[in-house]
Amino acid sequence: MAKVKVPRKSISLDMTAMCDVAFLLLTFFILTATAREEEPVVVDTPGSVSETVLPDRDVLVISIDKDGQVFLKVDSEKTRLAMLDKMAGRYQVSFSEGEKNQFRLTEMFGAPIANLKNVLHAKGRERAALQKGIPTDSLDNQLDNWVSYARLAQVETFGTEQQLRIVIKADKDTKYEVIQKVIDTLMKQNLNKFNLITNLEQMPAGFGEKKSH
Repeated sequence: MAKVKVPRKSISLDMTAMCDVAFLLLTFFILTATAREEEPVVVDTPGSVSETVLPDRDVLVISIDKDGQVFLKVDSEKTRLAMLDKMAGRYQVSFSEGEKNQFRLTEMFGAPIANLKNVLHAKGRERAALQKGIPTDSLDNQLDNWVSYARLAQVETFGTEQQLRIVIKADKDTKYEVIQKVIDTLMKQNLNKFNLITNLEQMPAGFGEKKSH
């Protein structure tokens, strides 16, 4: 008796609804995403063979360009807002809610507190041109105050278990005197442990090997 073959039917799926959902999600992410602002300074770091990996959060980065201008970067928006309020109170500078929101979105900055309002109102290259570095001189060491208030704001916001880790990122052509001034500022606050950002280079052949006698 011959077998009866069941005819095969092709399966078709209507992808219209799924495509609509995908486009809606894509549109949502595009409209709600915030473009990351370009950093106001480019630092060409020196090379080293250190393989220490820095954390991606709870970090305060002090950047120094080749001209010796100092910039500050704090990753937490809450910490940035809190330290701005403390600096504003110390230097008697008032910031509007719009200016505070701009500062909250600004990861890196480098300007005297008196000129910070102008920086926050500027855009793009104009903003970068207005930033000539945070003062570090002995008469008005604003870097000292920024670091101190940043550490205090971080602890008040997240607790002692998430204290800021201090990192120095200096250009390879930066004069040593400028870097020493920054280090002295940190040591003034008993910050004797910090990291230096460098470009990873290949370890020389035989480096670290024990010599036989």
